[in-house]
Amino acid sequence: ITLTLIFDRPIFKPNIYLLQKKKNKYARIVIDYSLQKIKKKTIVIDPGHGGKDSGAIGINKNFEKHITLKVAKILKKKFKKKSNYEVILTRSSDNYLKLKTRTKIAKKNNADIFISLHADYHKNPRTRGISFYTLSERASDKEAAALARRENKSDLIDGVDLSNETSEVTNILLDLTKRETLNQSSSLVNYLINSFEGEINLLNRTHRYAGFAVLKSLDIPSVLVEMGYLSNKTDSKLLLTKNYQNK
Repeated sequence: ITLTLIFDRPIFKPNIYLLQKKKNKYARIVIDYSLQKIKKKTIVIDPGHGGKDSGAIGINKNFEKHITLKVAKILKKKFKKKSNYEVILTRSSDNYLKLKTRTKIAKKNNADIFISLHADYHKNPRTRGISFYTLSERASDKEAAALARRENKSDLIDGVDLSNETSEVTNILLDLTKRETLNQSSSLVNYLINSFEGEINLLNRTHRYAGFAVLKSLDIPSVLVEMGYLSNKTDSKLLLTKNYQNK
């Protein structure tokens, strides 16, 4: 039997499924649909550093700025395979961007999610693994606080010292930031941790908190991903491989 349904108007996102009969006398075919075109979700991917700001320099002389851009382009391709995503890179070449410019790009494009990609450096060469950061007035530990200070001061390269106003700006933003946005950022991190677990090496205390300037959008769930440590032999080599970058 062929059943043809003709709608008198365009429909979007149709979903057809069968409900088996239980207490009801008959099984049912259910058609869910929307009369409005579903708005694409906008994801802004931020490759950390760039141009005169090389970021961390690995033991193999690999630059953080090159690694973050490569992974950002891979991630963009993966998202674009899904028709319901609009993907924007804060930079698509080796150019320098201020931290505030990166968040302005997310705001201008009404981003639904902001993902900033980085690769860390640690004085202990044995430290390795992926970690995720979300915004907080108080850093989760001394290492997180030190990392935030280093990243926030990258604007000094362009002759603009924003570090003096960090504490005041952070307090104001935290007062204004909706609790829901911070919760959504944490939910995103939990999802990412569950996705990576068992697939790739994670740092202890994987979810960390610090006052990163690049995470201070008031209404956009934001996460900073540290993809590994360039100061560690294993991570430094992995970060250069296509297989690890794809993971």
